[in-house]
Amino acid sequence: MTSETEHLAVLRRYWGYDSFRPLQEKIIASLMGSHDTCVVMPTGGGKSLCYQLPAAMLPQKTVVVISPLIALMQDQMAQLAQMGIPAGMLNSSLTSAEQSTITRKAAQGSYRLLYLSPERLARADTVDWLKRVPVALFAIDEAHCISEWGHEFRPEYRQLSSLRAQFPDCPIAAFTASATRQVRHDIIDQLRLHNPHKYIASFHRANLRYVVKECDARTQYGLLVKALHNYSGSNVIVYASTINTVEGTVDSLEEDGIPALAYHGKMDNVTRRRNQERWMSDEVRVLVGTLAFGLGINKAAVRAVVHLALPKSVEQYYQEAGRAGRDGEPADCILLWQKKDVGLLTYFVDQIADSEEKKRAWVRYHEIRRYVELASCRHRQICTHFGETPKWQSCDACDVCGYTPAWLVDPPRWQRGQPAPPIVETGRAKRTELVAKRGVSAVDDELSEYLRAWRRKTAKEQGIPAFVVMHDTTLEEVRRVQPDSLAAVRRIHGFGERKTQLYGAQIVQALRKFREGARAEEPAPRKTSPPARETIKFIKAGHSLEEIAKIRGRQLSSVIEMVCQLMESGQLEFQRSWVDTAKLEKIEAACKQHGVDRLKPIKEALPEEITYEEIRLVATALRKKRGSASSV
Repeated sequence: MTSETEHLAVLRRYWGYDSFRPLQEKIIASLMGSHDTCVVMPTGGGKSLCYQLPAAMLPQKTVVVISPLIALMQDQMAQLAQMGIPAGMLNSSLTSAEQSTITRKAAQGSYRLLYLSPERLARADTVDWLKRVPVALFAIDEAHCISEWGHEFRPEYRQLSSLRAQFPDCPIAAFTASATRQVRHDIIDQLRLHNPHKYIASFHRANLRYVVKECDARTQYGLLVKALHNYSGSNVIVYASTINTVEGTVDSLEEDGIPALAYHGKMDNVTRRRNQERWMSDEVRVLVGTLAFGLGINKAAVRAVVHLALPKSVEQYYQEAGRAGRDGEPADCILLWQKKDVGLLTYFVDQIADSEEKKRAWVRYHEIRRYVELASCRHRQICTHFGETPKWQSCDACDVCGYTPAWLVDPPRWQRGQPAPPIVETGRAKRTELVAKRGVSAVDDELSEYLRAWRRKTAKEQGIPAFVVMHDTTLEEVRRVQPDSLAAVRRIHGFGERKTQLYGAQIVQALRKFREGARAEEPAPRKTSPPARETIKFIKAGHSLEEIAKIRGRQLSSVIEMVCQLMESGQLEFQRSWVDTAKLEKIEAACKQHGVDRLKPIKEALPEEITYEEIRLVATALRKKRGSASSV
């Protein structure tokens, strides 16, 4: 058995930290003692370190990590490389030659960690090959995916139940951030864990402030804009339920001078990855995404997470909202929901064919409705949902217990008849405003900007994410301490031996240049015009709507949504070339019979090949024409 002193020495050497977070050391001791283990630890609690540190201590042994996302594997691989811990991964992003090299080196015991997807592990040839690898233990990440009661059940995770039979002597450790008592029991049963050590961290995130507000389509966007102005200069995640809403929200924010990035599953991998990295490196502070965004996101200083629709479950909401405030500082979790969300959730539940799965979905539906509608402490509701019974009744950190963000109480000037000021991401004036808001000195704030710019540049040069170079909390400690030697850098939390060798001298030099007057370079002015103006320009140039969607990197339905808004506001006229002539005549006839205010009756009266988008274009044009005629 290894000792706590040895564990701390490894933590200091590789990670650059002097102490463990709650439960981490106990979990590490369990794994080093070859015990099966079940760990439930909130987002940002430090789960990955619990299996990475034992791997660093086991020469010629390999910890096999089952992870659901390629991007998640790539990020963890990059972090381990920076620390000098040998790691490999097998997934579909690698060539056959690369995979052959990795399988050979893994069988030789060259890797301390090996990342596999559940699909890869299910292959018979993978199991045969793994039996030649000196496996120390299996770590199952996002383990709630194995349970049908889990909010993200994935059938491929069920195949992990064969691990115990295939590798009877290997310990298995399950890790998740959001599992109810029922899901925890299911994880243990499915993975056939033997007398597992169980570590359940508290689900109470005291620094988070939960606010739920029911609104309508008209007021929701206005509240979002107010919120983003309040958090200007800070990183914010906005969650939307559909791709159209993601793209439409980004376009609307850009129109209002608020730089934002989109993230959803239909984007090509390169664009999606680039948008994520621009947000992670503080280049653009607002990211609007579907629930595809978030797994493994290692961003500590997120000051707000805003939901624009009801999530499907309390677990999903807890996991997504929990991406705020991972640095331990106060952060807001805002849920702006509409009555129509209820109808949408019930519609999706009704589409489920399997009766047992439908039953579970209805349970989740009623739980999330109770969360938003019950006048009971939000923190307490979340804790009790996961089987934790707090001793307190009131938290003072949610809307039910009296907390309300100032921007929800006092409408800013632009709500009283003046136009909204744009949010400028950088610039001396903006930074001066932020200094006043944060209560730090102008020099400190400029140094933070300077260090972020250095981090961005260094990360781009190496082709790695910015947070791999330096976490947000580490960057702020560098700003505060301003180390002037390699020894001083080594004392900064987050700088282990290898990272100090890689970046220590550069950081000391960068700080010296700052003291001599160097400042972060102002980015070149944004050259793109607002989305609406850009769309009008492309239409006038003769581009089809399909071509505009491709040029702008948007779904066709999102472009059509914007075109309809521009028609309604009188900035665009309907063009017959947008809809095939034969279809146009049929749609116009159906609109004449069923009216133009509701699209569903029109769709039901038309052939299946006529899309909602085509109907929306024609109905909007007819509605506009009717309005113009009635005003004469």
